[in-house]
Amino acid sequence: MNLKDILFHNLSQITPPAFGLDLSDLSLKIAFLKRHEKEIRLESFGRCEIPQGIIKEGEIQKKDELIKIIKKALEKEVKGKKLKTRYVICSLPEQHAFVQVIQMPKMKFAEAKEAVKWEAEANIPMSIDEVHMDWQIVKPIANRSGVDHLDVLINAVPKILVDDYVEVLEKAGLCPVALEVESLATARSLVKDQVSPKPILIVDLGATRTSFIIFSGDAVRFTTSTSISNREMINTIAQHLKITKEDAWRLKVRVGLNGNKKDNRVLNILLPTLHGLAQEIEKYLVFHKERAAPHEHGSVSEISKILLCGGGANLKDFPQFLSERLEIPVACGNPWVNILKPPIKSIPELSYQESLTYATALGLALRGLEIC
Repeated sequence: MNLKDILFHNLSQITPPAFGLDLSDLSLKIAFLKRHEKEIRLESFGRCEIPQGIIKEGEIQKKDELIKIIKKALEKEVKGKKLKTRYVICSLPEQHAFVQVIQMPKMKFAEAKEAVKWEAEANIPMSIDEVHMDWQIVKPIANRSGVDHLDVLINAVPKILVDDYVEVLEKAGLCPVALEVESLATARSLVKDQVSPKPILIVDLGATRTSFIIFSGDAVRFTTSTSISNREMINTIAQHLKITKEDAWRLKVRVGLNGNKKDNRVLNILLPTLHGLAQEIEKYLVFHKERAAPHEHGSVSEISKILLCGGGANLKDFPQFLSERLEIPVACGNPWVNILKPPIKSIPELSYQESLTYATALGLALRGLEIC
């Protein structure tokens, strides 16, 4: 099967179940969902640390070592039911992807299919021959009758990077049925019914970087990332207090920013980092209002709320801190919003707190349900 046919949204004939595999620089996470009558259940999940240097800034540096880690994780790290399927939907690193909405003149779908290649070439900062690309027409949020053009979401990833991921997956004994940029999977996990009439900003505080994802209507509109990370916060706490990283993590989660008014150690230590992150967020709030929102054809121009996920989201009282600093509602996202439907009959073994680090993996697993 040609990779161009399976890269993002084009797979429609797959029937075997597929699990989600979120690969990042320092860890991999597995999630497998299955339908049981009218409910969805988390059948299998697990995570495994990846030693530093095997994947660097999203690029696979040591293929053989990564293959061994994936095989071991599938055999020994999966909790819940044994993972029997070898069909997988894997994440692609955000920092190497181009995800953006462009405008094109109104035309029929068949015409757009050809024209989008030329428009993409003018907008993608890479040669069109060097990327795997997919696209979809984004529906207007409102004022549909007055829209005189098409908004098209383009996803493009360098071929050399995609081919490396496919090679590793296949040599690990897996069958990749789809590869998807992290932001698309994360949004699928956190946005209820994958539709938001008002624009929202998802902030994914990962181990090595933080991603910013603007979602509006039924699509991701913009993505970018910064080097501020959960690992940086933990290391900073550990270094200042001369404690282990494990103890620093516990302080971050249990004491946090204002959880104990008598203990402001974490707040004082992380304040410069958190102010830097808040400034980054402010920049993209302004960007959306001034540049992105006019192309969404909706009545709301400002980001309505911020959702947090990733390991950094477990910083106690972090939502309140950001909300007061930015004067906008901030909350930890709910990775189960499109999985657990009321009345909930069974509670997953994966806790809510831990599931914040599984948002991308669960989004990939949801994709598995859509295409299987």
